[in-house]
Amino acid sequence: MRKVSNPLALAVLAFLLMEPMHPYELGRRLQETEKDRSFRYNRGSLYMVVKQLAKAGFIVERGSVRDTERPERTLYALTDEGRAELYDWLRELVATPQAEYPHFGAALSLLSVLDPAEAVELLGRRSATLAEEAAQIREAVRAAAEGGVGWVFLVDDEYRLALLEAELRFVATLVDSLGRPDYIETWHTIFGSRDDSG
Repeated sequence: MRKVSNPLALAVLAFLLMEPMHPYELGRRLQETEKDRSFRYNRGSLYMVVKQLAKAGFIVERGSVRDTERPERTLYALTDEGRAELYDWLRELVATPQAEYPHFGAALSLLSVLDPAEAVELLGRRSATLAEEAAQIREAVRAAAEGGVGWVFLVDDEYRLALLEAELRFVATLVDSLGRPDYIETWHTIFGSRDDSG
C-alpha cells in the first residue's frame, strides 16, 4: 500500500523531477502539456496531493517565490525518497496490469435491460462522440509531431487513440449483434412486457 495512492501524485513527482515548483506552476504545466487529460484534478485536489506528498516525505519545501502582485508561493522539491517512489510506482504501473472498473463496462454488464432499438440508438451516439474525439487526438498528435515533439511524449495520446479505435470497432460489432432478429425476439420475451417508465 502506497503512502499516497492518488495517481495525480505521480504526475506531481514527475514534474518535480525536472525542477522545484509551486502548486500553481504544477497545475499550469499539467494543462500546458495536456497531462490534465490523464490525471483528473482541480486546484483543491492538487494542493491536497502536494500536502500529502510533503507529509509522506516525498517532497519538501524549498523556499518561496513572489511573482507580480500575487502572494508568495511555496516551492516544493523532490526528496531522494520521492524520487525512489516515483520510479518504483511508475515501474509497477507500466509492468503490472491493474483491475479497473470503467463506467462503460458497468453499463455493458446491464445492457440487456435496455430495449435493443434504444441501445442501438444510444451506442450510435457514443460512436459519433468517440469518432470525433479520435479525430481530434489524431490531429493533435500530427500537429505535435510536425512541431518537433518527440514520439515518446505523445505515447499517452497514441494509447488513448488505440483505445478509442478498439472501442469503436467493439461498439460497431455490438450494434450488429443487438439488431439480430433472434436477440430482439428473446429480449421482447424476457423484458418486453415490463414497464420502464419508473
